[in-house]
Amino acid sequence: MMNIQKILITGATGTMGLECLKQLSSDLDMLHLIISARDSSKNRIALKDYINLDAVTIKWGDLTDYSYVRECVKDADIILHIAAFVSPAADYNPKKAMQINYGSTRNLLRAVRESGRENETRFVYIGTVAETGERLPPIHWGRVGDPIKPSMFDYYAVSKVAAERLVIESGLRYWVSLRQTGIIGPAMSRIWDAIMLHNCFDNVLEYVSDRDSGRLLRNLCVFEINQSLSSSFWGHIYNIGGGESCRIDTYHLYQNSYGMMGISNLNRVLNPKWQATRNFHGQYYLDSGKLENYLHFRHDSIQYFYDCCLKEFEAAASLAMTLGRLPGGQRLLCSVLRRKFKKLALTEHGTLSYLNQNREDYIEAYWGGRKAWETLPDSLDDVSHFTDWDNVIILDHGYNESKPESELNLEDIRQAAEFRGGRCLSSEMETGNWTQKLTFSCAFGHTFEASPRLVLEGGHWCPVCERTSWNYGERAKRDPFFAQVWTPLHQAEELREYPKVVSELDID
Repeated sequence: MMNIQKILITGATGTMGLECLKQLSSDLDMLHLIISARDSSKNRIALKDYINLDAVTIKWGDLTDYSYVRECVKDADIILHIAAFVSPAADYNPKKAMQINYGSTRNLLRAVRESGRENETRFVYIGTVAETGERLPPIHWGRVGDPIKPSMFDYYAVSKVAAERLVIESGLRYWVSLRQTGIIGPAMSRIWDAIMLHNCFDNVLEYVSDRDSGRLLRNLCVFEINQSLSSSFWGHIYNIGGGESCRIDTYHLYQNSYGMMGISNLNRVLNPKWQATRNFHGQYYLDSGKLENYLHFRHDSIQYFYDCCLKEFEAAASLAMTLGRLPGGQRLLCSVLRRKFKKLALTEHGTLSYLNQNREDYIEAYWGGRKAWETLPDSLDDVSHFTDWDNVIILDHGYNESKPESELNLEDIRQAAEFRGGRCLSSEMETGNWTQKLTFSCAFGHTFEASPRLVLEGGHWCPVCERTSWNYGERAKRDPFFAQVWTPLHQAEELREYPKVVSELDID
């Protein structure tokens, strides 16, 4: 008789979590689902089809409550930690983002260790592409191990960086961090928030669909239960991406989306002076195929998003196409949309709001200063867009990556630390041990402990610098590793330090 595995899902009512739940529901003969969810009318409606299933247990509560988390974790064989307080909501409440994203992860890991099952429980953490921040051309291709660099004011990313560090250094035998990218699907088609204006025209993302995200986690669980998932999968960080068919820049995403509604001239809808030119997250992946090779989840392309948009706005799209065929109809429609975008730009986190209120720190972060913003053209027709998307610049990770992991030694670590502007202070290291905590100092003199897995594969570095501020200009002057993701996109005189209003140390 097959041993029924118990799988704990956090965030089961969110975009990725609900798709995961739907797809795992077809495998209830081999598993039992434990769903952690806040008790709300919205969540009860979302989970109504699962409440009375024998193979599903719903535990209502709050992941920031440790006693509740301990009860959820005690019987779990696999934990899928999907729950998060995400952007754009996180932009409006940084402390809540840290409480939920960092606090829940800390509680779950603590509960696993205190259960005595740290060598048995499989812990799956969902990270984010936002951890590596702005990767505009020409450095728009990336991979795991590139520098951690949350964009300024992105407290969702800040909280996820702190939480991922906990996971990697947790001491659990079976953990994995899966850095999620932008999720295409109905939920994304409904987004109408100022964050849309933060996403630069030349920014890129290798999206993945909500359905493929659910399939990814379903396959992970089933393959692990069937013992067909290689043990080499565990203990690593991966980028989630839909592959070549899901890669697109923001400008062409707009162009294709509105083009389906018959809008042929985006210049009538979008104003370049309303759109940020930097400080958003995104990249194409050089290594997302690694996860696909393990979990075989990719089915959808970017066309799925366009189909969702058409379905979501079916009536509006039909009207738009009808108007577009009438004299002056398209101009009228574009005028309405343009007014809506401008209204969005004037909201609390809107780009025009930053400019009107003369918020110099935001203006510098998103444009490089008011003078840089003033030089932007007034017409989208006058904007020159990047075109050399296939040009790949591979970042140097500061050590010999061709060596087998089993041969990594202290000299490799010292070399990597020096490339990061710091030093490895440890005098001994077990060759090939990627989990051993070593002592480092950063370019600013902070001393900290970290494993080779955290530093070399995760791209993390000094936690003191990370929690204190965005001090990227000064850091790039001292840290050649980090300079690779700063210098190509910024001027040498950009040395502003942006203090952070919350860190993981503020969470009880």
